[in-house]
Amino acid sequence: MSENGGATMSIANLSGDVLFVTLPKRPHLSNELENVNEMASDGCDRDVIIDFSGVEILISASICNLALLEKFLSARRHQLVLCSVPIRIMCMFIRLGLETLFKFADDKSSALITLRGGNVPDETDVVR
Repeated sequence: MSENGGATMSIANLSGDVLFVTLPKRPHLSNELENVNEMASDGCDRDVIIDFSGVEILISASICNLALLEKFLSARRHQLVLCSVPIRIMCMFIRLGLETLFKFADDKSSALITLRGGNVPDETDVVR
C-alpha cells in the first residue's frame, strides 16, 4: 500500500483467482499500476478488478499502464475489469475510443459477476 494525497492504493485477493486493486485519487503520483503490470507480466495467474471509486484524475501514463495490463492478462487468458468508474473518467475513456478495450462494471459485485460470465458469485468470492 502507498499513501497518495490522502488516499491509499491497496491490492487484495478476493479469492484464489481474483486480485482486487483500489486506486488512489491520483494514480499517476505513485507506481502501483506499474507494480501490478510487473506482476501480470511475470505470470500473474489471476483476473484483476480495478476500483476507480476514489480516482479524481487519470493521465495518459495511467491509461497506458491499464492498456498494458489488459494486454498482459488477455495473453494469459485472464480478464481485467474496471469498476466504479466516475462519469468524468468514463467520458474520457469514451472520448479516446477506449471503452471497447476494457470491461466495465458498476461496482465490485458486478465486476465479480462479469468475471464469472454472468454467474452470481458465492459468499466466499466477496470480501466484506
